[in-house]
Amino acid sequence: MSELITNIGELMTQDHEQGTRHNAAVVLDGERIAWIGDAVHAPAADTVTDAQGRAVLPGWVDSHSHLIFAGDRTAEFEARMAGEGYSAGGIAVSVDATRTTGDYDLTRLALGRVAEAVSQGTTYLETKTGYGLDVKHEARSARIAASIADEATYLGAHLVPAGADADEYTELVCGEMLRAVRPFVTWADVFCETGAFTPEQSRRVLAACRDAGLGLRVHGNQLGPGAGTALAVEFGAASVDHVNFLTDDDVDLLSQSWSGWAGGAGERGTVATVLPACDLSTRQPLAPARRLLDAGVQLAIASNCNPGTSYTSSVAFCVTTAVLQMGLSVHEAVRAATWGGALALHRETGIDGDGRRAVGSIAVGHRADLHMLKAPSATHLAYRPGIPLTHAVWRAGARAV
Repeated sequence: MSELITNIGELMTQDHEQGTRHNAAVVLDGERIAWIGDAVHAPAADTVTDAQGRAVLPGWVDSHSHLIFAGDRTAEFEARMAGEGYSAGGIAVSVDATRTTGDYDLTRLALGRVAEAVSQGTTYLETKTGYGLDVKHEARSARIAASIADEATYLGAHLVPAGADADEYTELVCGEMLRAVRPFVTWADVFCETGAFTPEQSRRVLAACRDAGLGLRVHGNQLGPGAGTALAVEFGAASVDHVNFLTDDDVDLLSQSWSGWAGGAGERGTVATVLPACDLSTRQPLAPARRLLDAGVQLAIASNCNPGTSYTSSVAFCVTTAVLQMGLSVHEAVRAATWGGALALHRETGIDGDGRRAVGSIAVGHRADLHMLKAPSATHLAYRPGIPLTHAVWRAGARAV
């Protein structure tokens, strides 16, 4: 059935041709967007939804989350708020809890987090393994991730388990563990950071996963300057995430990676994904989002929902933070959290061979993922911080909220 959504006060499409429209309407036909235009010229449809002047955006595309976990790390959070520094080692607490939780409960917990995200406007999301850290539990996490999220990422290289030899564990990540998760995932990630994986170990992981046919992502430059960004660009990774500590050379590398990409055509570069909620929780310097945009780097904003450093699925909160504290305009922040997230997942345009439609923007033929606000414009996301503004959500054309 078709649905006409009319009397839209502000339609922020993130589509180059459509731009931002006022007094607009959209027609959904099944899971696709069939028509966009002025409300006065809207065609008939099977059903009609009156937006009553509210704003409509693309649904959030959350390109970085860690939803497959059990347990609680409140004590770690309290200690950090009391002044203790963040290190990668806290991941081990979640690993222990996740391994001892049964399949049913682990899946139920993950589905609850997805539902929470959708209720706040997220319509497309990626999630990772990384709290199993042995062959059996990483394979289970990959299977669950593939069943509850739109994109599943292998993060066996999240942390070297306690008592394991780092090089031997890296070999496991590159060999038996990779083969076990491969049927369930399309991406691979590595935590290239002090206390996690060295540049050389990260290089081995990226090479093995690339050879296995997986797209690449990198956790990089979160806790200090490091090789993560350079490795991501060298390997043609879709994104490098966190990027709190970037040198001028890092920014230049990211910028140059987009030199062959003009107007959405040509060779892709590496997206810089900033994670504002994580920056606040870990009390790291906020990632230099303004500097990256000004340098011509493509930017994404994601939640990094995880139990230790960013236990929120609210992309709206991250957008608000990007505007109020990172120097982005509302339009830039919304674009990074919609079209930018889709770009980081290679889903921003066209129709893939398997029939999956583009996400992250509102355009004819794209997937019908819409987020209607309880406000006349997207500016209210930053103008009214902390106020729940989601009024309705359509995910692949179906009303989800």
